[in-house]
Amino acid sequence: MNFFSIALLGLFLWANQALSAAVFAHFIVGNAWNYTISDWTDDMTLAQEAHIDAFALNMGYGDSSTATQAVLAFEAANKLNFKLFFSFDYEGGTGPWPSSDIITYLQKYSTNSAHYKYNNRPFVSTFEGTGYASDWKSIKSEIDCFFVPDWSSLGAEGAYQAGGGGIVDGLFSWGAWPSGPNNMDNSTDLTYLNLDIPYMMPASPWFYTNLASYSKNWLWRGDSLWHDRWEQIWDLQPEWVEILTWNDYGESHYIGPIREDALSLMTTGGAPLNYIENMPHDGWRDLLPFAIDTYVRGNATLGDEGVVTWYRPNPSEACGTGGTTGNTASEGQTLYPPAEVAQNKIFYSAMLHSHANVTVTVGGQSLGATWDRHGRNSGAGLYHGGVEYGSATGKVVVSITRDGETLASVAGESINATCASDLSNWNAWVGSSITKKTNSRRDTTPPVKSRHAHRHVGRGHNRFH
Repeated sequence: MNFFSIALLGLFLWANQALSAAVFAHFIVGNAWNYTISDWTDDMTLAQEAHIDAFALNMGYGDSSTATQAVLAFEAANKLNFKLFFSFDYEGGTGPWPSSDIITYLQKYSTNSAHYKYNNRPFVSTFEGTGYASDWKSIKSEIDCFFVPDWSSLGAEGAYQAGGGGIVDGLFSWGAWPSGPNNMDNSTDLTYLNLDIPYMMPASPWFYTNLASYSKNWLWRGDSLWHDRWEQIWDLQPEWVEILTWNDYGESHYIGPIREDALSLMTTGGAPLNYIENMPHDGWRDLLPFAIDTYVRGNATLGDEGVVTWYRPNPSEACGTGGTTGNTASEGQTLYPPAEVAQNKIFYSAMLHSHANVTVTVGGQSLGATWDRHGRNSGAGLYHGGVEYGSATGKVVVSITRDGETLASVAGESINATCASDLSNWNAWVGSSITKKTNSRRDTTPPVKSRHAHRHVGRGHNRFH
């Protein structure tokens, strides 16, 4: 093969990789038990605005609302030209999925135009289910699906060999969070990429859960995770990315809107404090069009400038821990006091055409904020930083200025040493401000929406090694 032929082949393979790249958001269908078609339309429209390609519909077996909601979801997706695929949850619901029921769902929906397909085959995933890996031999004999399970509890090599091998077409890892007082690295991802099969890489902004009914009460470090993870995605270029999650409120890693009925989880789940109320995460979505386009295309056109900020409104030492640990004994991890894992910092990311200055004040006191990371493309791109707030309390204001002009400013939730029920809320408050090209400013810190639903969370959905 001559040099020209090799170059053409390389270009062809690169083009196919670039075209196949896609970003999905994990959607807990059980938390949408009373959705209407308009609710599905609303969520899918928000996802499309964020450049998300599809929802991975997480479904626990035995949920009486699943069949109805699947019909509505596909109806809405077809109207919007949005995509969906199933992620069969073997840890939630009333028990593991029988293969016959999976086949029934795939027979009904795999030919639907809204079903996401890869290489013309319906894309299918799971949450765990390693003990039923061999079931997928018979499932795939009935439905020629492209199977990318999360069997993270076995590790990359174990997942690849599960069920006697030859079952998986790709693999998905649930390892989206760091362990202990450390920032996220890509070591787990590399174990999957070294298998040389398609890899679905997880991305998540946060993790905190405190639900006594499910015996769950721990956190993993969030902090700069949302920014760090997208940089790792840009560098590693996996086949796909799955965001964890759109609407798992109980584990505090939702990027979709808060539905008012979701707050009932704090009672039904036995939470000692309501750590969802008035804690919007919508601002994290404002970073996604640039982050996703950079991943998919290798570069992205930077449109509007703006800033996103997030932090915990309660200092670590101010109130009781509620028994929350850093890490979890359920996965055999070393436990840490939560204050050693979650830093008392205000974090901020900005999309900028060129360098600008960042200032952070708490109660009118300037904290001397600077950038830790700068845009990659001649000063344009995504900037990021974080600043400790120490003993400062009061209103938080994060502003971006250039040449004496304020480009964007977020007046956020106050840092407060007085806590609800004398317990620290380890969830994040997220706000954003985007300056449109017309120089009008848009604040994307929304009120709590007055609809819908969260019936159950916290069943499985832990991170495995």
